[in-house]
Amino acid sequence: MQKAKILFPLLFMFLMIASCNGQEDNIEDIITRISLPEGFNIEVYTDKVPNARGMDLANNGILFVGSRNDGRIYAVTTHREVLVLDEGLEMPAGLDFYQDDLYVSATSKILKYPDILNQLYDPPDPLIIKGNFPSDRWHGWKFIKFGPDGKLYVPVGAPCNVCLQEDPIYASITRIDKDGSNLEVIAHGVRNTVGFDWNPQTGDLWFTDNGRDNMGDNLPPDELNRLTNDGQHFGFPFVHGDDVHDPEFWEKRPEDFEWIKPQVNLEAHVAALGMRFYTADMFPEKYRGGIFLAEHGSWNRSSKIGYRVMFVPVENNQAGNKEVFASGWLDGEKTLGRPVDVEIMSDGSMLVSDDYNGTIYRIFYNK
Repeated sequence: MQKAKILFPLLFMFLMIASCNGQEDNIEDIITRISLPEGFNIEVYTDKVPNARGMDLANNGILFVGSRNDGRIYAVTTHREVLVLDEGLEMPAGLDFYQDDLYVSATSKILKYPDILNQLYDPPDPLIIKGNFPSDRWHGWKFIKFGPDGKLYVPVGAPCNVCLQEDPIYASITRIDKDGSNLEVIAHGVRNTVGFDWNPQTGDLWFTDNGRDNMGDNLPPDELNRLTNDGQHFGFPFVHGDDVHDPEFWEKRPEDFEWIKPQVNLEAHVAALGMRFYTADMFPEKYRGGIFLAEHGSWNRSSKIGYRVMFVPVENNQAGNKEVFASGWLDGEKTLGRPVDVEIMSDGSMLVSDDYNGTIYRIFYNK
């Protein structure tokens, strides 16, 4: 393992980011276009994290960030210094800091970097705690997170647009002990979730799910779901949303098939990814206990949709009506940014990662 590299704002890095992302607009100009509710503000936390994807904060304020195509994992210090902790990994999109160690998904592997906070400038070689998840690259990148039960939750997406696999690990959410043992499939029929969190009031797992393609511009919906019991089925590939029957697989559904309908049907193709319950108190009362979720944006729709952050209120463990919270990363049909994940800081402000610009934004409220 080489010592962590510090990313300085060199011209080379700027050119690399612009070349990789096709981004021509200055990031400071972009944030002036972001629309937020009254009283909210947005700033650039750092624009030195190429292909920024999943995020997790240590309790000392160190921010860990994954990537997908970039193959790197990063640490952002409280002084906003950006360190490369490792590189050359296979789609390390998701990570979680837990009990002093950093856990990272890398397609078929779950890696652990022990005692990472004391080794930021000389990171340890990772340990492979589990190395036999499917190696399919289609939906192979993984958001991971430890649950309130101390187990690591790891989704396994469908290796296709729409298909039915014999192995029940596909299109699922699994959980394992932190040493990689005791794998269990706890949710079925989940095409590809790239964000989940637990309701702090009830302990229920809520998660986003991306709908299939090639059913037109407006079908099927992306979903925000809630798991209340292990083993529940969420429809894929037989049915999507509340009752959108799949043209190929509905007739192949099991006898007496039942599925859990979404808490929220999101627009088709918005690519809902990271989500978090808001448990802090900086934001006004209406946001407390609700869900912020990032919509990465469509890629195969005749007119683009998404490219924003949504808010969903939650009351009595039921979702209310969704609303747009932050928008402006889409200018007509021009992409200005693509939100991926959200994370709540200790002061109650919210971070939003953007893999298109290699940027992390901070949204805060002036009381």
